[in-house]
Amino acid sequence: MTAPSTTEASDTEAKPTSPRRTFGLTAATALVMGNIIGGGIFALPATVAPYGTVSLLAFLVLSVGAVLLALLFGKLARRSPVTGGLYVYPRDAFGEFAGFLSAWSYWTMCWVSIAALAVAVVGYVDVLIPLHGNHALEAVVALAALWLPAAANFAGTRAVGAVQVISTILKFVPLLLVATVGLFFVDADNFGPFNASGQSVSGALAASAALLLYSFLGVESAAVSAGEVRDPERTVGRASVLGTLASALVYILGTVAVFGLVPHDRLVDSGAPFADAVNAITGGTWGGTAIALVAVASIVGCLNGWILLAAQMPYAAARDGLFPTPFARVGKGGVPGFGIWACAVLGTILIALNYTAGPDTTFRVLVLITTFTGCVPYLLSAAAQLYWLAKGSRAHISPARLVRDLLVAALSFAFAFWLIAGAGYAAVYQGVLFLFAGIPVYVWLRGRREAKELGETRQADSEPGAACQASTGR
Repeated sequence: MTAPSTTEASDTEAKPTSPRRTFGLTAATALVMGNIIGGGIFALPATVAPYGTVSLLAFLVLSVGAVLLALLFGKLARRSPVTGGLYVYPRDAFGEFAGFLSAWSYWTMCWVSIAALAVAVVGYVDVLIPLHGNHALEAVVALAALWLPAAANFAGTRAVGAVQVISTILKFVPLLLVATVGLFFVDADNFGPFNASGQSVSGALAASAALLLYSFLGVESAAVSAGEVRDPERTVGRASVLGTLASALVYILGTVAVFGLVPHDRLVDSGAPFADAVNAITGGTWGGTAIALVAVASIVGCLNGWILLAAQMPYAAARDGLFPTPFARVGKGGVPGFGIWACAVLGTILIALNYTAGPDTTFRVLVLITTFTGCVPYLLSAAAQLYWLAKGSRAHISPARLVRDLLVAALSFAFAFWLIAGAGYAAVYQGVLFLFAGIPVYVWLRGRREAKELGETRQADSEPGAACQASTGR
């Protein structure tokens, strides 16, 4: 797509969305933090413990990469401050097909992740109210965790922003307390070996980073929701960086505290590592209940933000005719209602599969490829920025700023590429198949649109007097 069409896309998008820009810096930062810090943090230390403390180094690498992506999205949002973000950037740079692939990949990652988060609620609710392994009750809890934040989204973007701020505070403060107070109770003997995996250090680093990436998905939240953000040219970049830095701080300090509070051999088999860490601090057993309450609030708040993103990405693509038309409909609350229904229904189907088909279901396979489907839009967005810089944007910026922008874009591209490679052969293979499964959708929509345009052209040419008007210049 050429530069003029980029301007047209931005103008047409900005006019209808500008009256409902309800996210200021605080709400936008909370959206980023709320989507990054979900339920994963509460199980994360135990997940990476088998690799040893090398996973702490992986956390640092991922934090740097996430900040680079935040800076990248801030730059891109200055060019296209509209809803859609990671769909808009590749579309404007490389055309509709690249935009569709990015939107399809991101949308897939969103609704699969939404179902996974809803299922994650069950384990924490079981601590508060024992479910005794009843799959029917577990499914009801997961569905409630999915549909309650979906209902909040139907109330409008203002309600979404309010929920994000409240839920972010509820989960951020307790986690930060564990991550700071817990450091005073750390025992160096609990950390265990640096590399406990038996692999090379580089192999263990890449493997643990692939597992940890899921916890950083959401850095793009403000960019995807730019159409709802006030002064997006400035706010998106600031909110992305602030939200990412704050989340990384909690992740790193919290994981260090848990590693130092819980002996390594116990941490590897822990089902609630933060609860075990709180118990080590207090010497009591109330930590599990407290952390379970925080976890439920955290995941519900995270679902609230992810459902909004899952609806806004196809909304932006549908306005260009690259997703089915119903996705472009906006309700009274300023949110794409059909998109919310779609992700909630798809999530419900996956939840049902999880509780009826056993542990080795398609649902679990799809969860494994969310890293791949999340990184594809990152990769394409970084490539779009490199394209714009190479095309001629350097004429408008100083050499020092050009070098900085090129470095951010190149490192972001390399970071996304490394994460895709680290996801493993199986995840990449399955992810590519799932990505290509969207091509028939693109072909059908593109064909229908062009057929309609051709029919309208022929009808106009066949109207009485058309030839006469053409000859007279009318």
